Amino acid sequence: MSKMQFHSSITALITPFANGKLDEKRFQDFVAWQMAQGTNGLVPCGTTGESPTLSHDEHQRVVELCIEVAKGKIPVIAGCGSNSTAEAISLTKHAEKDGADAALHVTPYYNKPTQEGLYQHFKAIHDATGLPIFIYNIPGRSVVNMSVETQARLAELPRIVGVKDATADLTRPAKTKATCGADFIQLSGEDATALPFLAQGGVGCISVTSNIAPALCAQMQAAWAKGDLKTAEKINEQLMPLHEALFTETSPGPVKYAASLLGLCRYELRLPLVPIAKASEKAVEEALQKAGVLGASITSVKRA
Repeated sequence: MSKMQFHSSITALITPFANGKLDEKRFQDFVAWQMAQGTNGLVPCGTTGESPTLSHDEHQRVVELCIEVAKGKIPVIAGCGSNSTAEAISLTKHAEKDGADAALHVTPYYNKPTQEGLYQHFKAIHDATGLPIFIYNIPGRSVVNMSVETQARLAELPRIVGVKDATADLTRPAKTKATCGADFIQLSGEDATALPFLAQGGVGCISVTSNIAPALCAQMQAAWAKGDLKTAEKINEQLMPLHEALFTETSPGPVKYAASLLGLCRYELRLPLVPIAKASEKAVEEALQKAGVLGASITSVKRA
């Protein structure tokens, strides 16, 4: 799959559960709905998919289920990150075997590696596997922040193709473009700054909000690509309260609650995540109403 296909609105998918187990049918119906709504790419088993609480078998199964529905029509960027390099390599090999189009690798959390450690971690994954690799830089979750210089070193490797940048630092896309080149794919990992990220050199967003409002997120990205800034700004303003509400507490708590209100999945999380507080529920409900997405439904979507 061409690098140029990794762009626009890409959903960091939630993982539906039912009585503690994977809800496979609901997940595949959800993926089909995402595609029907205009989503341009799918990320199973990321942070939003509660990957830290999935067993290896569950992790691999979720990736398989996603690929089955996508059928090569839109790219699947499999979440394969770990703070163990060996585990990250193993997950990537499975994703590659199953037919994923790329792998997303978070900067190792808790270990707190140096910049050289970060470089060697990603290089080892690159050298041991064959998929295109996206760096996932999210210092708020992983504590470490990959420098632009380290990112540029990694960009010299042929299959380190881009970054999911969740720093919310809007100077970084311009710096990254200058050091890594225009072909290095920059995807925002921060919904609230997705539009200005495009102005600074980005080409899309790996989004939490698109779990709930996939059509609007896709339309905003499409409007920007067409040069229709007025429409892009209007949609961005419409979505902003929803972006904020979905992070009133640790994600994916709020987004799973929102998804349950829309009939997209059961409101079920795995410990140590717990249901959000009543005040947060109210904030999510109000934001859904303001965004005009409370009427969403996946009941009419049929998988081909």
